[in-house]
Amino acid sequence: MGKKKNGTALEKNAVYETEVTGYTAEGAGVVRADGVPVFVPGAAQGDVLRVRVVKPLSTYAFGRVEEVLMPSPDRVGEDCPVARQCGGCVFRHISYEAELRAKEQRVRDALSRIGGFSGLPVLPILGAAQPDRYRNKAQFPIGPDGKGGILFGFYAPHSHRIVACGDCLLQPESFTRAMEAVRRWQAETGETVYDEGTRRGVLRHLYLRMGFSSGQVMVCVVANAGALRGEERLCALLREAVPGLSGVLLNENREDTNVVLGRKNRVLWGAETLEDTLCGLRFSLSPHSFYQVNRDQAERLYGVAADFAALTGEETLLDLYCGAGTIGLSMAGKVKRLVGVEIVEDAVSNARANAAANGVKNAEFFCGDAAKAAAMLRARGEAPDVVVVDPPRKGCGEELVSIVAQMNPSRVVYVSCDPATLARDLTFFAARGYAPQIAQPVDLFPRTAHVETVVLLSPHNPGQHIGAK
Repeated sequence: MGKKKNGTALEKNAVYETEVTGYTAEGAGVVRADGVPVFVPGAAQGDVLRVRVVKPLSTYAFGRVEEVLMPSPDRVGEDCPVARQCGGCVFRHISYEAELRAKEQRVRDALSRIGGFSGLPVLPILGAAQPDRYRNKAQFPIGPDGKGGILFGFYAPHSHRIVACGDCLLQPESFTRAMEAVRRWQAETGETVYDEGTRRGVLRHLYLRMGFSSGQVMVCVVANAGALRGEERLCALLREAVPGLSGVLLNENREDTNVVLGRKNRVLWGAETLEDTLCGLRFSLSPHSFYQVNRDQAERLYGVAADFAALTGEETLLDLYCGAGTIGLSMAGKVKRLVGVEIVEDAVSNARANAAANGVKNAEFFCGDAAKAAAMLRARGEAPDVVVVDPPRKGCGEELVSIVAQMNPSRVVYVSCDPATLARDLTFFAARGYAPQIAQPVDLFPRTAHVETVVLLSPHNPGQHIGAK
Protein backbone atom coordinates (compact mmCIF):
# COMPACT_ATOMS: atom_id res chain seq x y z
CA MET A 1 0.00 0.00 0.00
CA GLY A 2 2.95 2.32 0.64
CA LYS A 3 6.29 2.74 -1.04
CA LYS A 4 9.74 4.10 -0.35
CA LYS A 5 10.63 7.44 -1.87
CA ASN A 6 14.41 6.97 -2.06
CA GLY A 7 16.99 4.94 -0.16
CA THR A 8 15.48 4.00 3.20
CA ALA A 9 13.05 6.95 3.50
CA LEU A 10 9.32 6.24 3.34
CA GLU A 11 6.81 8.30 1.40
CA LYS A 12 4.91 10.80 3.52
CA ASN A 13 1.20 9.90 3.89
CA ALA A 14 1.82 6.35 2.67
CA VAL A 15 -0.40 3.84 4.53
CA TYR A 16 0.76 0.39 5.65
CA GLU A 17 -0.95 -2.60 7.25
CA THR A 18 1.42 -3.88 9.91
CA GLU A 19 1.71 -5.33 13.43
CA VAL A 20 3.06 -3.58 16.53
CA THR A 21 6.10 -5.45 17.85
CA GLY A 22 7.19 -3.34 20.82
CA TYR A 23 7.56 0.13 22.31
CA THR A 24 10.00 3.02 22.19
CA ALA A 25 11.46 4.56 25.33
CA GLU A 26 8.77 7.25 25.02
CA GLY A 27 5.95 4.66 24.92
CA ALA A 28 5.10 4.80 21.21
CA GLY A 29 4.37 1.53 19.43
CA VAL A 30 6.99 0.22 16.97
CA VAL A 31 5.97 -1.19 13.58
CA ARG A 32 7.95 -1.85 10.42
CA ALA A 33 7.04 -0.58 6.97
CA ASP A 34 9.20 -1.96 4.15
CA GLY A 35 11.75 -2.79 6.83
CA VAL A 36 11.83 0.77 8.20
CA PRO A 37 10.85 1.27 11.88
CA VAL A 38 7.86 3.56 12.34
CA PHE A 39 6.98 4.95 15.78
CA VAL A 40 3.24 5.21 16.41
CA PRO A 41 1.74 6.85 19.55
CA GLY A 42 -1.33 5.12 20.97
CA ALA A 43 -0.43 1.71 19.52
CA ALA A 44 -0.42 -1.48 21.61
CA GLN A 45 1.97 -4.37 21.19
CA GLY A 46 0.11 -7.07 19.24
CA ASP A 47 -2.18 -4.60 17.42
CA VAL A 48 -2.62 -5.08 13.68
CA LEU A 49 -3.01 -1.56 12.31
CA ARG A 50 -3.34 0.61 9.27
CA VAL A 51 -0.62 3.21 9.89
CA ARG A 52 -0.11 6.46 8.02
CA VAL A 53 3.44 7.83 7.76
CA VAL A 54 3.36 11.45 8.94
CA LYS A 55 7.07 12.27 9.29
CA PRO A 56 9.56 10.18 7.29
CA LEU A 57 13.26 10.50 8.14
CA SER A 58 16.29 8.81 6.65
CA THR A 59 16.34 5.67 8.83
CA TYR A 60 13.00 5.74 10.65
CA ALA A 61 9.64 7.49 10.61
CA PHE A 62 6.77 8.66 12.76
CA GLY A 63 3.25 7.51 12.05
CA ARG A 64 -0.32 7.63 13.33
CA VAL A 65 -3.02 5.02 13.70
CA GLU A 66 -5.49 5.17 10.83
CA GLU A 67 -7.45 2.07 11.83
CA VAL A 68 -7.16 -0.77 14.32
CA LEU A 69 -7.71 -3.86 12.18
CA MET A 70 -7.19 -6.35 15.00
CA PRO A 71 -6.77 -5.07 18.58
CA SER A 72 -4.08 -6.41 20.88
CA PRO A 73 -5.25 -8.50 23.87
CA ASP A 74 -3.52 -5.80 25.96
CA ARG A 75 -5.67 -2.97 24.61
CA VAL A 76 -8.30 -1.46 26.93
CA GLY A 77 -10.80 1.37 26.57
CA GLU A 78 -9.27 4.75 27.31
CA ASP A 79 -10.79 6.40 30.38
CA CYS A 80 -9.37 9.91 29.92
CA PRO A 81 -10.73 12.12 27.13
CA VAL A 82 -7.53 14.17 26.81
CA ALA A 83 -4.83 11.50 27.26
CA ARG A 84 -3.81 11.64 23.58
CA GLN A 85 -3.66 15.46 23.50
CA CYS A 86 -1.77 16.14 26.74
CA GLY A 87 0.76 13.37 26.13
CA GLY A 88 1.34 12.49 29.77
CA CYS A 89 -0.33 9.06 29.99
CA VAL A 90 1.23 7.23 27.06
CA PHE A 91 0.05 3.82 28.36
CA ARG A 92 -3.56 4.54 29.29
CA HIS A 93 -4.77 2.51 26.28
CA ILE A 94 -3.29 -0.78 27.57
CA SER A 95 -3.82 -2.75 30.78
CA TYR A 96 -1.56 -1.98 33.72
CA GLU A 97 -0.19 -5.54 33.61
CA ALA A 98 0.84 -4.99 29.98
CA GLU A 99 2.40 -1.65 30.90
CA LEU A 100 4.52 -3.31 33.58
CA ARG A 101 5.67 -5.98 31.12
CA ALA A 102 6.67 -3.25 28.66
CA LYS A 103 8.63 -1.33 31.28
CA GLU A 104 10.41 -4.41 32.60
CA GLN A 105 11.32 -5.36 29.03
CA ARG A 106 12.65 -1.86 28.41
CA VAL A 107 15.03 -2.27 31.36
CA ARG A 108 16.10 -5.74 30.24
CA ASP A 109 16.71 -4.54 26.66
CA ALA A 110 18.76 -1.54 27.75
CA LEU A 111 20.97 -3.59 30.07
CA SER A 112 21.51 -6.24 27.41
CA ARG A 113 21.72 -4.23 24.19
CA ILE A 114 23.37 -1.02 25.43
CA GLY A 115 25.35 -2.36 28.38
CA GLY A 116 26.08 -5.87 27.16
CA PHE A 117 24.92 -7.34 30.50
CA SER A 118 22.92 -10.23 29.07
CA GLY A 119 23.46 -12.40 32.15
CA LEU A 120 22.55 -9.79 34.76
CA PRO A 121 19.64 -10.96 36.95
CA VAL A 122 16.67 -8.61 36.58
CA LEU A 123 13.97 -9.08 39.21
CA PRO A 124 10.28 -8.73 38.27
CA ILE A 125 9.20 -5.09 38.25
CA LEU A 126 7.52 -3.74 41.38
CA GLY A 127 4.22 -2.31 40.17
CA ALA A 128 2.03 0.14 42.06
CA ALA A 129 -0.92 -1.08 44.11
CA GLN A 130 -2.74 2.02 42.86
CA PRO A 131 -1.80 3.08 39.31
CA ASP A 132 -4.20 6.04 39.40
CA ARG A 133 -4.57 9.02 41.79
CA TYR A 134 -1.00 8.58 43.05
CA ARG A 135 0.57 12.01 42.41
CA ASN A 136 0.94 14.20 45.49
CA LYS A 137 1.90 17.32 43.50
CA ALA A 138 0.44 19.08 40.48
CA GLN A 139 1.09 22.38 38.74
CA PHE A 140 -1.67 23.38 36.37
CA PRO A 141 -1.17 26.29 33.95
CA ILE A 142 -4.14 28.66 33.93
CA GLY A 143 -5.56 30.03 30.68
CA PRO A 144 -8.66 31.88 29.48
CA ASP A 145 -11.60 29.76 28.39
CA GLY A 146 -12.73 32.32 25.81
CA LYS A 147 -15.87 33.14 27.80
CA GLY A 148 -14.41 35.32 30.53
CA GLY A 149 -13.58 32.35 32.73
CA ILE A 150 -10.51 30.21 33.21
CA LEU A 151 -9.38 26.72 32.33
CA PHE A 152 -6.79 24.44 33.91
CA GLY A 153 -4.82 21.75 32.17
CA PHE A 154 -1.42 20.73 30.85
CA TYR A 155 0.76 22.04 28.08
CA ALA A 156 0.55 19.93 24.94
CA PRO A 157 3.91 18.33 24.08
CA HIS A 158 6.51 20.81 22.79
CA SER A 159 4.15 23.78 23.10
CA HIS A 160 2.57 26.30 25.46
CA ARG A 161 -0.93 25.43 24.28
CA ILE A 162 -3.03 24.39 27.26
CA VAL A 163 -4.99 21.16 26.93
CA ALA A 164 -7.94 21.65 29.28
CA CYS A 165 -8.35 18.89 31.86
CA GLY A 166 -11.12 18.97 34.42
CA ASP A 167 -10.08 15.85 36.35
CA CYS A 168 -6.65 14.29 35.80
CA LEU A 169 -6.78 10.63 36.80
CA LEU A 170 -3.19 10.74 38.09
CA GLN A 171 -4.13 13.39 40.67
CA PRO A 172 -6.15 12.96 43.88
CA GLU A 173 -9.78 14.04 43.73
CA SER A 174 -9.08 16.83 46.24
CA PHE A 175 -7.06 18.57 43.50
CA THR A 176 -10.12 18.57 41.26
CA ARG A 177 -12.17 20.10 44.08
CA ALA A 178 -9.50 22.79 44.52
CA MET A 179 -9.61 23.62 40.80
CA GLU A 180 -13.38 23.97 40.85
CA ALA A 181 -13.21 26.28 43.88
CA VAL A 182 -10.62 28.50 42.20
CA ARG A 183 -12.69 28.51 39.00
CA ARG A 184 -15.76 29.64 40.96
CA TRP A 185 -13.75 32.36 42.76
CA GLN A 186 -12.43 33.73 39.46
CA ALA A 187 -15.92 33.79 37.97
CA GLU A 188 -17.13 35.82 40.96
CA THR A 189 -14.20 38.26 41.10
CA GLY A 190 -13.16 38.50 37.44
CA GLU A 191 -9.48 38.15 38.33
CA THR A 192 -7.43 38.33 35.13
CA VAL A 193 -5.27 35.67 33.46
CA TYR A 194 -1.59 36.22 32.70
CA ASP A 195 -0.72 36.68 29.03
CA GLU A 196 2.80 35.54 28.10
CA GLY A 197 2.88 37.86 25.09
CA THR A 198 1.96 41.11 26.84
CA ARG A 199 3.14 40.02 30.32
CA ARG A 200 -0.09 41.47 31.69
CA GLY A 201 -2.76 39.75 33.77
CA VAL A 202 -2.47 37.99 37.10
CA LEU A 203 -3.20 34.24 37.26
CA ARG A 204 -0.38 31.99 35.99
CA HIS A 205 -0.50 28.54 37.64
CA LEU A 206 -2.33 26.59 40.30
CA TYR A 207 0.21 24.61 42.34
CA LEU A 208 -1.14 21.84 44.59
CA ARG A 209 0.46 19.46 47.10
CA MET A 210 -0.97 16.71 49.28
CA GLY A 211 0.47 14.69 52.14
CA PHE A 212 -0.80 11.18 51.48
CA SER A 213 -0.06 10.02 55.03
CA SER A 214 -1.31 13.21 56.72
CA GLY A 215 -4.19 13.97 54.36
CA GLN A 216 -3.18 17.65 54.32
CA VAL A 217 -3.62 19.69 51.14
CA MET A 218 -1.81 22.89 50.16
CA VAL A 219 -3.22 25.26 47.53
CA CYS A 220 -0.83 27.78 46.04
CA VAL A 221 -1.89 30.34 43.44
CA VAL A 222 1.03 31.52 41.30
CA ALA A 223 0.41 35.09 40.21
CA ASN A 224 1.98 38.00 38.38
CA ALA A 225 1.04 40.18 41.36
CA GLY A 226 1.46 40.56 45.10
CA ALA A 227 -2.28 40.43 45.83
CA LEU A 228 -5.48 38.89 44.44
CA ARG A 229 -9.02 40.16 44.17
CA GLY A 230 -11.24 38.74 46.90
CA GLU A 231 -8.59 36.77 48.80
CA GLU A 232 -10.92 36.06 51.71
CA ARG A 233 -13.57 34.69 49.35
CA LEU A 234 -10.98 32.45 47.67
CA CYS A 235 -9.96 31.00 51.03
CA ALA A 236 -13.58 30.50 52.09
CA LEU A 237 -14.44 28.59 48.91
CA LEU A 238 -11.34 26.39 49.21
CA ARG A 239 -12.02 25.62 52.90
CA GLU A 240 -15.53 24.57 51.96
CA ALA A 241 -14.46 22.44 48.98
CA VAL A 242 -11.20 20.74 50.00
CA PRO A 243 -11.09 18.25 52.89
CA GLY A 244 -7.79 18.45 54.78
CA LEU A 245 -6.92 21.92 53.51
CA SER A 246 -3.87 23.04 55.51
CA GLY A 247 -3.02 26.31 53.81
CA VAL A 248 -3.72 28.72 50.97
CA LEU A 249 -0.68 30.54 49.61
CA LEU A 250 0.03 33.21 47.03
CA ASN A 251 3.30 32.75 45.16
CA GLU A 252 4.47 35.90 43.41
CA ASN A 253 6.17 35.32 40.06
CA ARG A 254 6.58 38.44 37.92
CA GLU A 255 9.45 37.06 35.84
CA ASP A 256 9.28 36.41 32.10
CA THR A 257 10.25 32.77 32.54
CA ASN A 258 9.13 29.17 32.13
CA VAL A 259 9.90 28.52 35.81
CA VAL A 260 6.58 27.99 37.57
CA LEU A 261 7.33 29.29 41.07
CA GLY A 262 8.68 32.66 42.09
CA ARG A 263 10.78 33.08 45.24
CA LYS A 264 8.21 34.88 47.39
CA ASN A 265 5.25 33.22 49.17
CA ARG A 266 2.52 34.88 51.24
CA VAL A 267 0.10 32.89 53.38
CA LEU A 268 -3.53 33.82 52.72
CA TRP A 269 -4.93 31.29 55.19
CA GLY A 270 -3.59 28.46 57.37
CA ALA A 271 -0.03 27.15 57.35
CA GLU A 272 2.86 27.82 54.99
CA THR A 273 3.83 24.14 54.91
CA LEU A 274 2.18 20.74 55.06
CA GLU A 275 3.41 17.60 56.80
CA ASP A 276 3.97 14.11 55.44
CA THR A 277 5.93 10.99 56.35
CA LEU A 278 8.16 8.87 54.14
CA CYS A 279 10.03 5.77 55.33
CA GLY A 280 9.16 6.71 58.92
CA LEU A 281 10.63 10.19 58.56
CA ARG A 282 8.61 13.39 58.94
CA PHE A 283 8.86 16.05 56.25
CA SER A 284 7.64 19.63 56.29
CA LEU A 285 6.94 20.64 52.70
CA SER A 286 6.73 24.13 51.25
CA PRO A 287 5.92 24.80 47.59
CA HIS A 288 9.66 24.83 46.85
CA SER A 289 10.53 21.59 48.66
CA PHE A 290 11.66 18.58 46.66
CA TYR A 291 9.63 15.45 47.42
CA GLN A 292 8.87 12.25 45.52
CA VAL A 293 5.50 12.61 43.78
CA ASN A 294 4.54 8.95 44.38
CA ARG A 295 5.07 8.46 48.09
CA ASP A 296 4.08 4.78 48.35
CA GLN A 297 6.28 3.63 45.47
CA ALA A 298 9.13 5.85 46.65
CA GLU A 299 9.08 3.94 49.94
CA ARG A 300 9.43 0.68 48.00
CA LEU A 301 12.22 2.13 45.85
CA TYR A 302 14.15 3.29 48.92
CA GLY A 303 13.52 -0.06 50.58
CA VAL A 304 15.18 -1.85 47.66
CA ALA A 305 18.13 0.56 47.81
CA ALA A 306 18.52 -0.12 51.54
CA ASP A 307 18.36 -3.89 51.02
CA PHE A 308 21.05 -3.69 48.33
CA ALA A 309 23.22 -1.47 50.58
CA ALA A 310 23.17 -4.25 53.27
CA LEU A 311 24.05 -1.82 56.06
CA THR A 312 25.18 -3.03 59.49
CA GLY A 313 25.46 0.26 61.42
CA GLU A 314 29.21 0.59 61.05
CA GLU A 315 29.41 2.10 57.57
CA THR A 316 30.07 5.54 56.19
CA LEU A 317 27.43 6.11 53.51
CA LEU A 318 28.00 8.64 50.73
CA ASP A 319 24.77 9.80 49.07
CA LEU A 320 25.54 11.54 45.75
CA TYR A 321 22.84 13.63 44.05
CA CYS A 322 21.15 13.56 47.44
CA GLY A 323 18.52 16.22 46.66
CA ALA A 324 16.55 16.93 49.82
CA GLY A 325 18.26 13.97 51.48
CA THR A 326 15.36 11.54 51.40
CA ILE A 327 17.26 8.41 50.30
CA GLY A 328 20.21 8.94 52.64
CA LEU A 329 18.05 9.97 55.59
CA SER A 330 15.94 6.83 55.12
CA MET A 331 19.15 4.84 55.79
CA ALA A 332 20.72 7.13 58.42
CA GLY A 333 19.60 4.92 61.30
CA LYS A 334 21.54 2.00 59.82
CA VAL A 335 24.91 3.71 59.30
CA LYS A 336 27.66 5.25 61.42
CA ARG A 337 27.91 8.37 59.27
CA LEU A 338 25.93 9.79 56.35
CA VAL A 339 27.43 12.31 53.96
CA GLY A 340 25.12 13.82 51.34
CA VAL A 341 26.30 15.82 48.34
CA GLU A 342 24.10 17.93 46.08
CA ILE A 343 24.90 20.72 43.61
CA VAL A 344 21.63 22.64 44.20
CA GLU A 345 21.89 24.94 47.25
CA ASP A 346 18.16 25.00 48.04
CA ALA A 347 18.05 21.20 48.09
CA VAL A 348 21.00 21.08 50.50
CA SER A 349 19.16 23.50 52.81
CA ASN A 350 16.10 21.24 52.65
CA ALA A 351 18.23 18.18 53.44
CA ARG A 352 19.76 19.83 56.52
CA ALA A 353 16.33 20.94 57.73
CA ASN A 354 14.90 17.44 57.16
CA ALA A 355 17.75 15.90 59.17
CA ALA A 356 17.20 18.33 62.04
CA ALA A 357 13.43 17.82 62.04
CA ASN A 358 13.91 14.07 62.40
CA GLY A 359 16.66 14.24 65.03
CA VAL A 360 19.25 12.73 62.69
CA LYS A 361 22.62 13.71 64.14
CA ASN A 362 25.00 11.47 62.16
CA ALA A 363 24.36 13.19 58.81
CA GLU A 364 25.96 16.15 57.09
CA PHE A 365 25.09 17.66 53.74
CA PHE A 366 27.07 20.04 51.63
CA CYS A 367 26.78 21.73 48.28
CA GLY A 368 29.33 20.60 45.73
CA ASP A 369 30.24 17.85 43.33
CA ALA A 370 31.57 14.32 43.76
CA ALA A 371 35.20 15.36 43.43
CA LYS A 372 34.84 17.72 46.41
CA ALA A 373 33.16 14.97 48.41
CA ALA A 374 36.03 12.60 47.72
CA ALA A 375 38.63 15.22 48.67
CA MET A 376 36.82 16.06 51.91
CA LEU A 377 36.57 12.44 52.99
CA ARG A 378 40.20 11.74 52.13
CA ALA A 379 41.32 14.82 54.11
CA ARG A 380 39.54 13.37 57.15
CA GLY A 381 41.13 10.00 56.63
CA GLU A 382 37.73 8.54 55.79
CA ALA A 383 36.44 6.53 52.86
CA PRO A 384 32.84 5.61 52.12
CA ASP A 385 31.93 1.97 52.62
CA VAL A 386 28.78 2.33 50.53
CA VAL A 387 27.99 4.90 47.81
CA VAL A 388 24.45 5.61 46.64
CA VAL A 389 24.01 7.53 43.38
CA ASP A 390 20.66 8.87 42.20
CA PRO A 391 21.52 11.00 39.15
CA PRO A 392 19.17 12.93 36.85
CA ARG A 393 18.11 11.48 33.51
CA LYS A 394 21.50 12.17 31.88
CA GLY A 395 23.14 9.71 34.28
CA CYS A 396 26.45 9.93 36.12
CA GLY A 397 28.87 10.07 33.22
CA GLU A 398 32.35 8.60 32.96
CA GLU A 399 34.13 11.21 35.10
CA LEU A 400 31.92 10.72 38.14
CA VAL A 401 32.01 6.94 37.78
CA SER A 402 35.81 7.13 37.84
CA ILE A 403 35.75 9.23 41.02
CA VAL A 404 33.38 6.81 42.77
CA ALA A 405 35.53 3.82 41.79
CA GLN A 406 38.65 5.54 43.15
CA MET A 407 36.95 5.75 46.56
CA ASN A 408 37.00 1.92 46.69
CA PRO A 409 33.59 1.40 48.36
CA SER A 410 32.54 -2.16 49.12
CA ARG A 411 29.17 -1.56 47.42
CA VAL A 412 27.63 0.95 45.04
CA VAL A 413 23.84 1.30 44.79
CA TYR A 414 22.72 3.01 41.59
CA VAL A 415 19.17 4.42 41.51
CA SER A 416 18.29 5.27 37.92
CA CYS A 417 15.40 7.04 36.20
CA ASP A 418 16.61 6.21 32.68
CA PRO A 419 17.52 2.65 31.61
CA ALA A 420 19.70 3.81 28.68
CA THR A 421 22.02 6.05 30.67
CA LEU A 422 22.04 3.45 33.45
CA ALA A 423 23.28 0.78 31.03
CA ARG A 424 25.96 3.14 29.67
CA ASP A 425 27.17 4.04 33.18
CA LEU A 426 27.30 0.38 34.21
CA THR A 427 29.84 -0.23 31.43
CA PHE A 428 31.94 2.62 32.85
CA PHE A 429 31.75 1.04 36.32
CA ALA A 430 32.61 -2.39 34.93
CA ALA A 431 35.74 -1.05 33.23
CA ARG A 432 36.83 0.38 36.60
CA GLY A 433 36.35 -2.74 38.64
CA TYR A 434 32.67 -2.70 39.69
CA ALA A 435 30.29 -5.33 38.34
CA PRO A 436 26.50 -5.07 38.44
CA GLN A 437 25.09 -7.93 40.51
CA ILE A 438 21.32 -7.55 40.34
CA ALA A 439 18.72 -5.09 39.03
CA GLN A 440 15.27 -4.23 40.35
CA PRO A 441 12.86 -2.17 38.19
CA VAL A 442 10.28 -0.11 40.11
CA ASP A 443 7.28 1.69 38.59
CA LEU A 444 7.08 5.11 40.25
CA PHE A 445 5.03 6.75 37.51
CA PRO A 446 2.22 4.47 36.30
CA ARG A 447 0.63 5.30 32.94
CA THR A 448 3.70 7.31 31.87
CA ALA A 449 6.78 6.07 29.99
CA HIS A 450 9.12 6.48 32.98
CA VAL A 451 10.62 3.57 34.89
CA GLU A 452 13.11 3.49 37.77
CA THR A 453 15.74 0.82 38.33
CA VAL A 454 17.96 0.02 41.32
CA VAL A 455 21.24 -1.81 40.65
CA LEU A 456 23.77 -3.23 43.11
CA LEU A 457 27.43 -3.13 42.08
CA SER A 458 30.42 -4.67 43.86
CA PRO A 459 34.16 -4.90 43.12
CA HIS A 460 35.50 -7.42 40.62
CA ASN A 461 38.46 -7.82 38.30
CA PRO A 462 38.31 -5.17 35.52
CA GLY A 463 36.95 -6.41 32.20
CA GLN A 464 35.03 -9.32 33.74
CA HIS A 465 31.61 -7.80 34.32
CA ILE A 466 28.64 -10.08 34.47
CA GLY A 467 27.20 -11.09 31.12
CA ALA A 468 29.61 -8.94 29.08
CA LYS A 469 29.48 -9.55 25.35
